[in-house]
Amino acid sequence: MMPDVRAVIAIGLQGQFGLNGRLPWEGNRQRAFVADVERFFELTQGHVLIMGRRTFESVPEFAFKDREIVKIQSSEAPAEVLARFPGRVVFIGGGPPVYAAYAPFIRHWDINRLPYEGEADRWFNPRWLVKSPSGKTPPRFE
Repeated sequence: MMPDVRAVIAIGLQGQFGLNGRLPWEGNRQRAFVADVERFFELTQGHVLIMGRRTFESVPEFAFKDREIVKIQSSEAPAEVLARFPGRVVFIGGGPPVYAAYAPFIRHWDINRLPYEGEADRWFNPRWLVKSPSGKTPPRFE
């Protein structure tokens, strides 16, 4: 039984979601940004959160007590990583390489558009939404 694979991601108005290995709006105390972070931790609580090294290193210490956080390697096959969590809800987190690799397995994308218009060096790719493991039918969306 495969896990229920999901992605939760916040993007700026032009699809920005990374800058120098961090969120471009990191530290912004405006309500929309604070609420997004709170919601992320609420949604992932009690579940598995897999991510690449850079994202893993940015996770605050408190987050490790309420969810299983797993650092993945680019050399690991996504299907094999996901097979370690049968029947679980698994959230994907990271940068473009992680989302591109796991997109075929993600059945639910939770995308929050934030009022950010600044610079970035990583952007959301809408093509991730239509990839599938078989290459034939897109994943289901809720």
